[in-house]
Amino acid sequence: MPTLIGQPTPRIDGRAKVTGRASYASDEPVANPAHAFLLTSFIARGRITGFDLAEAKAVPGVLDILTHESVGSEAKPPKQASGGPTTTTMEDDQVWHDGQIIGIVLADTYEAAREAAFRVRVHYAAETPAASFDAAGAERERRDDGEHQDYAIGDAEGALGAAEVTLDAAYATPTQHHNPIELFTTTCAWENGNLTIWEPSQFVYGLRANVAGQLGIPPERVRVVSKFVGGAFGSKGGATARTAWIAVAARRLGRPVKLVATRDQGFTIATYRAETRHRIRLGATRDGRLTALVHEGTEVTSRPSRYNVSGNETTARLYACPNILTRVDIVHADRNTPGFMRAPPETPYMFALESAIDELAGKLGLDPIELRRRNDAQVDPVSGLPFAGRRLMACFDEGAARFGWADRNPRAGSMRDGEWLVGLGCASAVYETNIAACAARVSLRPNGTARVEVAGHDIGTGAYTVVAITAADRLGLDASAIDVAMGDTTLPAAPLAAGSSHTASLANAVAAACEMVRDRLARAATTRNAGPLAGHDPGTLRLVDSCLTAPEGVAEPLSDAVSRLSPGVVEAFAENIPDGAPPDAMGKLHAGTNPILRGYKRSDVAAYAFGAQFVEVRVHARTCEIRVPRMLGAFAAGNIVNPIAAHSQYMGGMIWGLSAALLEKTELDDRAARYVNDNLSEYHIPVCADVRDVEVMMLPEDDDRANPLGIKGLGEIGIVGMNAAIANAVHHATGRRIRELPIRIEDLLSQSRGAHPHPFGSTIPRSPSPERFASLLLSAADDDLRHGRSQG
Repeated sequence: MPTLIGQPTPRIDGRAKVTGRASYASDEPVANPAHAFLLTSFIARGRITGFDLAEAKAVPGVLDILTHESVGSEAKPPKQASGGPTTTTMEDDQVWHDGQIIGIVLADTYEAAREAAFRVRVHYAAETPAASFDAAGAERERRDDGEHQDYAIGDAEGALGAAEVTLDAAYATPTQHHNPIELFTTTCAWENGNLTIWEPSQFVYGLRANVAGQLGIPPERVRVVSKFVGGAFGSKGGATARTAWIAVAARRLGRPVKLVATRDQGFTIATYRAETRHRIRLGATRDGRLTALVHEGTEVTSRPSRYNVSGNETTARLYACPNILTRVDIVHADRNTPGFMRAPPETPYMFALESAIDELAGKLGLDPIELRRRNDAQVDPVSGLPFAGRRLMACFDEGAARFGWADRNPRAGSMRDGEWLVGLGCASAVYETNIAACAARVSLRPNGTARVEVAGHDIGTGAYTVVAITAADRLGLDASAIDVAMGDTTLPAAPLAAGSSHTASLANAVAAACEMVRDRLARAATTRNAGPLAGHDPGTLRLVDSCLTAPEGVAEPLSDAVSRLSPGVVEAFAENIPDGAPPDAMGKLHAGTNPILRGYKRSDVAAYAFGAQFVEVRVHARTCEIRVPRMLGAFAAGNIVNPIAAHSQYMGGMIWGLSAALLEKTELDDRAARYVNDNLSEYHIPVCADVRDVEVMMLPEDDDRANPLGIKGLGEIGIVGMNAAIANAVHHATGRRIRELPIRIEDLLSQSRGAHPHPFGSTIPRSPSPERFASLLLSAADDDLRHGRSQG
């Protein structure tokens, strides 16, 4: 039977987006809105001793100015998805971090609110802040509660001591910020004691429950609308403090209030990827079998939060190893609370592991792919469970053949093209296969059209089209015949759009509802005395090409089949609770929590998607400019619902990996604990000239152990490993091993760019072999002179 799943399908919402008809949260029309502008702190630690508001209130059009003195008791801090408590804002006079919300100016126009905000004078009792890891006053804590799990498999320390070959290296990744095109916006309106919130959200049911809890009202009195999200990457997954305060403002004014935060405010009023440090210790036999793996990580968080990303959940499971030890510490600093950012654990933790694997391959004199092959695992080394499909080496083999890996000279610094030193690098990509409880309603009409309702979220990934494809496939219709409603808490509950779980969660629920429709139609058609399908086995009938069809080809038009049950529509409502999920998963979802069944927490299999990243870098022999002319990613992630959208997701992730490796870093003023490049002109991301050839390979994989539809999810995996692949390629090109991201020209130019102290008592050397690199530069210059090339 033909299927729409897996067929390239243009986005059903594409025309609305490119013509401007798609309504994002701040586009939604409300009557006579007031406009809000946030006041944010100028210090990172201390207390507010007073405000001078007279000059600000004198600005024409100003309606009110909210501070802790006027509204502090009207809202509680939002509940965090992970890590316990978070920083307060206008609840009291305490300042936890630079850029904290400390007030809101309300005016008839945005311009008036902004003008007044700059006329507010705030008085502080400032204290010296601790910005990051090594600052005086930063507090270190072992993360050992129920949200995070460290592993001690076998005797890792003993195995390291007995290993024939060992590696002990430290790595670091920087602070990074989500910068989605759509800013952080909130519009709130009250009517008869009921609150409506228009806000870009990855979890409308979660936002509803959180804000209701902050305001002390029943969730049933809150509606959240988020039809489209202009990018999120994790930043819009949880509630932030701004939402409840805008609701308070709207209630006080008795009219809707609209907030559009500025780009720089987005760096401090929402979450971010915190900086991390890692120590990797590996032990191996001389023929390349891992005997010990120790991964110790440290992450920054805010003063009250215990949030961390726990990336050792993945690094402990990737390779076969009998002795594993992991631990994660957090460092409390005077910063805003971090949070999820695409591939939250894997992006920093896999950089450390995949760089270390490359270094170990060099020590052993093995090809990096061969080392991974010798340690490929079909059984999870932590749980002992089999993997639900693991095509890691197939990704490496097919990717390497396409990329031309066999042409790679293994000796570092040996490949050259004119003035450019050429390096090839690779790394593994992996991400767990997650799924959550979800509900959906499907309505089928006699005219061959259908409507699907589910409170899912389109964060730019093509969710509307995925839902339409699934429904069309199961109902025997074209995708254009499916009307999809999403992004509203008046619709059936759907989970958080995160963790590469959304497609699997939505599609399996929609398919279940469609199956209920099919079953009703089939039973009605086969149990009547009249009609072409009378007497057939209802379980064998399928909806194909707008007909209810038997295996031997006997069919009844859909219009007749539907009309037999109803003159209007045939409707079905389904709740899908994945096997292994808690039985109260739907209840928790309605209450605003998100009980995702995670791939490594299953009791039957360890469920993951896998991939292999390949990259070519070129480093100019004299200027040390780094260029990436081509990248290739080969991925196996179960059934692909829409290859067009999947290709876009993979490619975007790979480009983001390039950004993380070479460009992206939030610079921190250590004295003031302040982000200094909080804009899009100085927060560097790749432009067209930085991205050349990006090739995506999607390997087929049929894995029904992952979930009934075999969908593994792919939103996160595209970025995983690319930062390590680029660092490994830079080493291959130059002989220089750079262990701290991002890699910049000065890291390659400097002969002795120093190491900085590492919390484990070692250092992170940015230039471990300057003599080798210097010889490469001299050799390159000699070659230039020998061949008559200009030195100008």
